[in-house]
Amino acid sequence: MKKIIAIVGHTNVGKSTLFNYLVGYRKAITDYTHGVTRDRIYCECKWRGQNFTLIDSGGYVFGTKELEQQIRAQFLLALEEASYIIFLLDILAGILPIDYKICNILQRSKKKVFIAINKIDKYKAPICDIKEVFNLGFNDLFFISSFNGIGINELLDSIFVDAMKEKTNESYKNVMNYNFRIIPRITIVGRKNVGKSSLINTLLNKKQRIVCDQPGTTRDGIEIFYKKFNFKCILIDTAGFLKNKIKSEYIEYFSFLRTTKFISSSDLCFFMLDVKIGFNKQDLKVFNFIKKKIISIIILINKCDLIKEKNELQKLKNNILKKIYPFTDVPIYFISNYTKKNIIKAFKKGINIINKQTKNISTSSFNKIMLTIIERNQFRNRNKFSIKYCVPIFQKGINQFIFFSKNPNLIPSSYKRFLEKKIRENFDLVGIPIKIKLLKLSKLKKKKNILYE
Repeated sequence: MKKIIAIVGHTNVGKSTLFNYLVGYRKAITDYTHGVTRDRIYCECKWRGQNFTLIDSGGYVFGTKELEQQIRAQFLLALEEASYIIFLLDILAGILPIDYKICNILQRSKKKVFIAINKIDKYKAPICDIKEVFNLGFNDLFFISSFNGIGINELLDSIFVDAMKEKTNESYKNVMNYNFRIIPRITIVGRKNVGKSSLINTLLNKKQRIVCDQPGTTRDGIEIFYKKFNFKCILIDTAGFLKNKIKSEYIEYFSFLRTTKFISSSDLCFFMLDVKIGFNKQDLKVFNFIKKKIISIIILINKCDLIKEKNELQKLKNNILKKIYPFTDVPIYFISNYTKKNIIKAFKKGINIINKQTKNISTSSFNKIMLTIIERNQFRNRNKFSIKYCVPIFQKGINQFIFFSKNPNLIPSSYKRFLEKKIRENFDLVGIPIKIKLLKLSKLKKKKNILYE
């Protein structure tokens, strides 16, 4: 059975730094500010030939506020899921009362616990002066540095003691292997507090993500394996987009960069809006960013249960279609995380779009249809620009098309929009952005070398 290892401790002891070190890249946001990590973050890893799941948890906190209660709930869920616990302590702060509280919780969980005393590289006093650590009641004790890797190999070797007998000469440098990239990735994006995390919880039918009225609750993008309707995918919950990324604090700006990275690597984006706020300039910028990356899109307008008049919903939909023209062939669903209205319907549509991305359109059939349409819909300068050949490009779905013309510079943008409309009508590319490229006919002989420029 595959091991699940959770990293726990109070805030700002270096849990996310240790998590990033083990994963091999900056998957979790780190900062000197307390309470940066709130939700559970997962990653599939490998150590000495054995696969395991690593969980980064939010720091255990006191308090009665809703957000603090939900962070504690995420902490307890991480303990419940894990088979092994790495209890991280800060050697510079010493043993705090909250550490004893966490220690009591861990003892009641009856899980195998390894104490890792972090930031040993910054500690100048002799290690033997740390007497309180030995009063916590755990035998497995390690002195480490999450920042530079001191003692981490010994810690993992103790957890995977059986693996030591099988492979003893494996390199320490590239032992982690992230392998979630073999199945489709669906990213949920939108501004703060539109209900992205609530949508994840609704789809999973459990409280996987922290949901709170406070804007900006989600900071890290979280990848979650999801299987339903005979379909496997990775659901990605992202931080809300910023109004002004230049003036924002470091944590929010880093969250913004992480979100753009998730969008670029996804196969489909659920773009969420708030029915009360509508579709503003910031939403349009995000939409155009997704379109520029040639990622399939489904628009979800959340909290529709708050609007009773259907005319208002139709006006909002028409306003969106007007702003995103000519890419109007985008599925738009009015959903509610509270009543679960249209959520399954929208997800099944997403499955349908992803399956269509592997659809094969032959160059001969594409030319036969499009050149006939072009011949019937020429205008004044047709002899000057005359499109003679066209090629569909297969990259993240059928969404890029090259047209070879005598003088492509003479083709107006309105005619490019016309071509996009006809491609959609004839090849069923609902929700998939289209990129049209115009090249000179003289380059047709070299088309094999330019298709993927």
